[in-house]
Amino acid sequence: MAARYLRYIVFAIVALVVLFFISSSSSVPGREYAQSATDLIKDSSSRWRGSQESHGDVKQSPSDQGTTPNTHAGLPPATNPGPRMNATFVTLARNSDVWEIARSIRQVEDRFNKKFNYDWVFLNDQPFDDQFKKVTSALTSGNTKYGEIPKEHWSFPEWIDQDKAAKVRADMAARKIIYGDSISYRHMCRYESGFFFRHPLMLDYEWYWRVEPSIELFCDIDYDTFKFMADNKKKYSFTLSLYEYVETIPTLWESTKKWMKNHPEHIVEGNSMGFLSDDGGDTYNHCHFWSNFEIGNLDWLRSPAYLDYFEALDKDGGFFYERWGDAPVHSIAAG
Repeated sequence: MAARYLRYIVFAIVALVVLFFISSSSSVPGREYAQSATDLIKDSSSRWRGSQESHGDVKQSPSDQGTTPNTHAGLPPATNPGPRMNATFVTLARNSDVWEIARSIRQVEDRFNKKFNYDWVFLNDQPFDDQFKKVTSALTSGNTKYGEIPKEHWSFPEWIDQDKAAKVRADMAARKIIYGDSISYRHMCRYESGFFFRHPLMLDYEWYWRVEPSIELFCDIDYDTFKFMADNKKKYSFTLSLYEYVETIPTLWESTKKWMKNHPEHIVEGNSMGFLSDDGGDTYNHCHFWSNFEIGNLDWLRSPAYLDYFEALDKDGGFFYERWGDAPVHSIAAG
């Protein structure tokens, strides 16, 4: 009986020591990264106002303010040292996408950008509302910029036959082709193919990383992807390749072959035709890089070769008479 009481006393003493240890320990100074979105929004309400709409909010980066020393051996520093590339994240989003894009931003910041503090450009065919700006600017470590897409870049070109395009959408809807009846999806594909890199806000940059709502990164990225591409002379990168829906691009390769015949000066030796075609270029095997997650060089997209290719495709009307996507367009151009 006495031994049992003695055990109880020992347990009580140990518990008191543990509680004292916990209460007397100090927390790591500085702002916790797990701060709630609501608190972040309150803290940032003054950061996005002013000139952000056209030139971006000039915020002091964590590297300028100084960071808490990392006392954990073996872990990378909170902010990576060294120069930064002239690069930005870019997202095409609607105001209603705010919470989905907030998840994406948190993923990218946690896994990568909290170490590098790159800017973020948001584009929309409508003006961004205050809530979207507050939420997104609160979550990013770099400058945020908000731009409206020009009407001429998000509408039917004058040479498109509206009746013909409407019949195509109705036919695709009847055949249950994904996004077959969507007008906005076609505007998006055309914009991502030929215009996003020409937006005034994007002209300040040389590199871009496309981020879409609700994406996830499953690994930490401890190196600067933009610098890696520049150092290794890469122009375009992707995460996976797959086959495009055949029904959405029946004449894309014919338009491409016509363009190649008219512009042999743009065809380089040692290209990747073997990835795009299994018969030496006669037909397209429908392989393409998925553009939902891509990192690329903006000077490449602004090059005469790419612009000539896009203009030829645009005149042929396949973005509206079929449902050409930006992914196969980027892939063929990169190949």
